[in-house]
Amino acid sequence: MTFKGFTTQLVHCDRLAGVEEGAVHAPIHNSVPYAYAATQDLVDVFQGKQYGHAYARQSTPTLDFLQRKIALLDDSISCLVFGTGMAAIGTVFLTLLKAGDHIVASRFLFGNTSSIFGTLKGYGIEVTLVDATSKQAVAEACQANTKMVFVETIANPATQIVDLQGIGEVCQQRGLVYVIDNTLTSSYLFQPKSVGASLVVTSLSKYFGGHGNALGGSVSDTGLFDWSQYPNIFESYRSGDPKMWGINQMKKKGLRDFGGALSSQMAHVLSMGAETMALRMERQCANALALAKMLEAHPKVAKVYYPGLASHPQHQRAKQLFKHFGALISFDLVDGIDCAAFLDKTQLVLNATHLGDNRTLALPVAQTIYYEMGLAGRQASGISETMIRCSIGIEDGEDLLRDFEQALAQF
Repeated sequence: MTFKGFTTQLVHCDRLAGVEEGAVHAPIHNSVPYAYAATQDLVDVFQGKQYGHAYARQSTPTLDFLQRKIALLDDSISCLVFGTGMAAIGTVFLTLLKAGDHIVASRFLFGNTSSIFGTLKGYGIEVTLVDATSKQAVAEACQANTKMVFVETIANPATQIVDLQGIGEVCQQRGLVYVIDNTLTSSYLFQPKSVGASLVVTSLSKYFGGHGNALGGSVSDTGLFDWSQYPNIFESYRSGDPKMWGINQMKKKGLRDFGGALSSQMAHVLSMGAETMALRMERQCANALALAKMLEAHPKVAKVYYPGLASHPQHQRAKQLFKHFGALISFDLVDGIDCAAFLDKTQLVLNATHLGDNRTLALPVAQTIYYEMGLAGRQASGISETMIRCSIGIEDGEDLLRDFEQALAQF
């Protein structure tokens, strides 16, 4: 019998992969070195002639189970996991691009991702930021030395939805590596492979793990990109199946050389948290939609940023692409209400920076996570100076609505 349901596949993935002694969860392998009775076996592992583990910075059996699970959910041929989402993103850029290359990216990006572009420029990699809600803007920004396009599914914090399908067509026509950060939708709400993504990046710390208790990141290769035609693959990695060349180079030059490894303990925590992903996201998305509608109708709220609202500029696009509209809401209060003072009046909401937690979290955007970007950068990204960002949790919806209502009533 073939199981096709998202959660059914997820919760039975380890067991069906052959965990020893009838266990239903993959064990935690804490060993750093891996020994072989025959020296030649160790040599063959090092040279890639035989599969196996040599050192935990690159792989462990526990990580293998998690990577297999993520690849299944992303409908991908392979996956690598990292210590954080930023380690995953940094590895994609720094192992697949070189001086003289050019990347086109959405200007509506997570702050740390925007920050890393400054690092890339220092290494001689050109970066053009565009309004990626238009595929035409992406196409016009492409140059002869363009190698990659990078976008997110839902922008944080202003929730713009880029033209994922159209950009995929541009990348396919031009032979570009198409990288989609799927963190805010997760594989439950959206499959980047469906729009032609080459690589899928996910911060596992967010909706995948869900409980705010473990950091992690992943890169999945969908198998759609022809790495045999990509000039930046080192000669030493041009052997075996060409579909694996990209992921192998990221593993060697990223995990081995940069050391952004995920520990087996954290891999296990994330794997356990992921089993309830669909259940959590169903509640979170339902809570977010109800709260967004309430806030949009409230006289003390000037603007709500949420793709589930008909007033959102890309509402129809989000409706066509995603299973639900996500659990990130941002909003502006009317003039005269201080956002920090408002947040201090809430009782359920935690003043914290994170996304995808079981608890509802909120913060004033301009004064915290986008402070370093500066006013001009915030304005270019559609971020107002009074914006409040909320990551909606799994609390009972009525309690959440009442908390926001009572806080607004005090102004």
